Amino acid sequence: MKPRLSEPARRYLKQVRDIFGDEIYLDLNEIDPEPEKISGDLEAFHREVCECQKCPLGKSRNKFVFGVGDPNASLLLVGEAPGRDEDLKGEPFVGRAGFLLDQILKAIGRSRYKNVYICNVLKCRPPENRDPLAGEVEQCEPYLLEQIRLIKPKLIVSLGRVAGQTLLRVDKPLKSMRNIIHDYYGTPLMVTYHPAALLRNENLKRPTWDDFKKIRDFLEA
Repeated sequence: MKPRLSEPARRYLKQVRDIFGDEIYLDLNEIDPEPEKISGDLEAFHREVCECQKCPLGKSRNKFVFGVGDPNASLLLVGEAPGRDEDLKGEPFVGRAGFLLDQILKAIGRSRYKNVYICNVLKCRPPENRDPLAGEVEQCEPYLLEQIRLIKPKLIVSLGRVAGQTLLRVDKPLKSMRNIIHDYYGTPLMVTYHPAALLRNENLKRPTWDDFKKIRDFLEA
């Protein structure tokens, strides 16, 4: 008699196949499903800056979105700014795009709480989710640089065109920033698609998965 999969297992495998096709990578080590608390110096830094009012976004935000994950992560994921869901919850990359990102991380044997830290360049939501302004980046980027100093990641991955352009100080399309190992203040940086873009265009799932295989290989080298 053939073993039968539970319905939740069927749904999970279907989601993985929809994202990655028939190629699946498994990590046989258990992934901790529970959030890891910010600890030590990173926690102290969070408390120090969470009431920031250096730019007008401090007055319009609901919550300051500092970041989430493993404070000793080798992989740091960076988006451009919180969206509506993130602003309400106070955590980066939640909602449908966040769920998709979680599935991608699971496929390379990680999670947002295991050897990954996730944050944004801006810690407050811009009105109507517009792109960050130069003045806002100028005020907020030092917070990101301090997070990098404290976490000491092996690799930074910029999620999306806007985040890539902001960190690299370039005005280029995302495809010209991909497949290159850049340098961001001494830390290697790669650029890939924002998970929200994959929800709008399924054709981006395959190149994104190719990017994350390279990310996995870089981190394991």
